[in-house]
Amino acid sequence: MTDEVRQIADVVAERIETLILDGVLKAGQRLPSERRLSEKLGFSRSALREGLKLLRARGIIVTEHGRGSFVARLMPEPAAPLMHLFSEHPRTIYDLLEVRALLEGESARLAAMRGTEADFILIRRRYEAMVALTQSEDPIELREHARLDHAFHLAVCEASHNPVLVHTLQSLTDLLISSVFASLNNLYHRPVQKRQIDRQHARLFHAVIDRLPEQARRAAVEHIHSIRDNLQEIEAEEQRILRASMRLNGW
Repeated sequence: MTDEVRQIADVVAERIETLILDGVLKAGQRLPSERRLSEKLGFSRSALREGLKLLRARGIIVTEHGRGSFVARLMPEPAAPLMHLFSEHPRTIYDLLEVRALLEGESARLAAMRGTEADFILIRRRYEAMVALTQSEDPIELREHARLDHAFHLAVCEASHNPVLVHTLQSLTDLLISSVFASLNNLYHRPVQKRQIDRQHARLFHAVIDRLPEQARRAAVEHIHSIRDNLQEIEAEEQRILRASMRLNGW
């Protein structure tokens, strides 16, 4: 490869990396065809191919025979030991809620500041899908609800256009869905808590799409803190009942 070709390949690779960092191309997304991508970037197809070679060598994209090239996962899958600790020691949920409050509060604030109309269309779709499930007359399937709940929060995070935030949350997907499921399983069959969660999601949704950064941050943090407080209250009540039962039985 000549120096001139190498320089052009570096520029092509840098342009595609910028699209990934800006969230235009997302982890797992298939890249457009070579023809379309070369037209979009303004480079010849031969230059594009050299840039893609560099990205493959860096692990930024992966190519599957017969399927095309895809943006690689930029962070590893959640570690199995952490998933084990979460499933075997439910108190880990409080650690995860602390992390969610920090990450999702800031991502909501940034989403309200930086989100594009395309971002808001996706957020609205995710929100409406979640609401449609909660309003259905059919019994709510909590795992599906947990998946839709997480998808809504992730769409908000993606609108922050901060790739580190996005990829950090994506790397915790399994843990986050498990935590949402645990929260719903404990709270959503309680009418007061269900209404509270629905109102909090609505406040977060409207604050983001109305471009109200501080309200969005506050709505996200208050939502997570409310879940934490409700779970701790339920846990304390269960302990009180257990102690009363033990006294009654002479333990």
